[in-house]
Amino acid sequence: MAGDSAVRSLLEKMTDCASAAYLRMLERWVYEGVIDDPYGEFFIAENKSLQKESLTQDYDAKYWQQRYSLKDGIPSFLNNVAATILTTGKYLNVMRECGHNVQVSLSENSKLTSFGSNHQYLECIKSAYDFASGELLTLMKDKYDLIGKLRSLKRYLLLDQGDFLVHFMDIAREELTKKPEDISVEKLQSLVDIALRSTAAASDPSHEDLTCCVERSSLLKKLTSLKDLDCAYSSDKLAAADVDQPMTLNITGLETFCLGYKIPWPLSLVISRKALTKYQLIFRLLFHCKHVSRQLCQAWQIQQGFRSVKILGTPILRSSILCRSMLKFVNSLLHYLTFEVLEPNWHSMHGRLQTARSIDEVIQIHDFFLQKCLKECLLLLPELLMKVEKLKALCLQYATSIQLLIPSIEVAAAESKSKSGSSRARAKRSQDRDEQLKLASENVVMSQSILKFESEFNAELQSLVPTLSKSSQAEPYLTHLAQCILGVGIDQ
Repeated sequence: MAGDSAVRSLLEKMTDCASAAYLRMLERWVYEGVIDDPYGEFFIAENKSLQKESLTQDYDAKYWQQRYSLKDGIPSFLNNVAATILTTGKYLNVMRECGHNVQVSLSENSKLTSFGSNHQYLECIKSAYDFASGELLTLMKDKYDLIGKLRSLKRYLLLDQGDFLVHFMDIAREELTKKPEDISVEKLQSLVDIALRSTAAASDPSHEDLTCCVERSSLLKKLTSLKDLDCAYSSDKLAAADVDQPMTLNITGLETFCLGYKIPWPLSLVISRKALTKYQLIFRLLFHCKHVSRQLCQAWQIQQGFRSVKILGTPILRSSILCRSMLKFVNSLLHYLTFEVLEPNWHSMHGRLQTARSIDEVIQIHDFFLQKCLKECLLLLPELLMKVEKLKALCLQYATSIQLLIPSIEVAAAESKSKSGSSRARAKRSQDRDEQLKLASENVVMSQSILKFESEFNAELQSLVPTLSKSSQAEPYLTHLAQCILGVGIDQ
């Protein structure tokens, strides 16, 4: 046959005729994103049971991976480009689902005429992929403002918008101190809206997409339920440790409140339910740290009423030093999470997104960012996270005790009244206040409580430092946190 040109020509013609239908199927897929396969001959399968809506609802949604997939029996001459063909059609299909008019300029050279030895069909497939990839990426960035949405997630769920959070925590305190099952999510949502409208966030057009929810379990228990997270310890061990946490039995909305975000199609390909859940895990950690810091600040302010009383050698002095150390610990932790983890990682992701060439690359970059943040925020390091949670719980218990043991309301009232009235009345009120504060400073119960908190806090802190130092050998980023915590120990 090699020497018989007529026979060769006949065979090539027969092959072209036989492959014409297959070429049309391939052409419709790589140029339109449509499967036109009435007899099930094409090597790409469609699972119609998987809907795009699942991306925003199901943590384990497989839409992007399994809606379209490769069958067995791929033609041998397409083996090396089968994945490219699959991806090309998927990109075009997304644009069709968005109502975007997919217009591939078909020249004579780009038409799939045959699977001949000149490999022209391979060039056509590559050109189709380049077009589909670039077109979808442009659509996501320009029309759907992908970068803007990611920036909004950073602003709200990674607490970049500080004034909004402070205002919300002020006006929502009464509701957030309730048990999760007693909280009105509708009321919290209205308070979120009020806080947004009352701060600089009002100028952000995306703030209307912000939602809220209340989880039913602690952060540690939530982590155990997400089986795909790369945790270093078993979920059984993590769950057992969570039961021992002092705050677990009295869990409130302050431990379970969470912000959410409405993600439209096709942005849900990048910001899926799974991705949003990871943002929410980080949010819950940050939000609770902010709450602990605020409570300690209130305890500190209460103790400032003792400045006019000689407190040298009294429990009040020890309490002031302890409160300062606790504040330094929590604020050091917040500084580490915000400026050593989230900020640099977000800027790194943002830079990589500018050079991404496909939506799959964008998804990969975004997922890598979230996984890295989870790990560096200690959420994937249970041993360290449990110690940090125990320290935060001690800080909260201490702050609550101080507010109960010291007559802060009476002190505040006395200070307010002392600004008015006759000089004799002011002197009398000042004397009464000093006497009241003196009695509080000599309170035996208070003395015992402060000594107990001081002992427990120091013990937990001292056990955390060597654990951090050891872990930082394998995880260098922990060096920053270790240095901050070591500073608290030195301060003590």
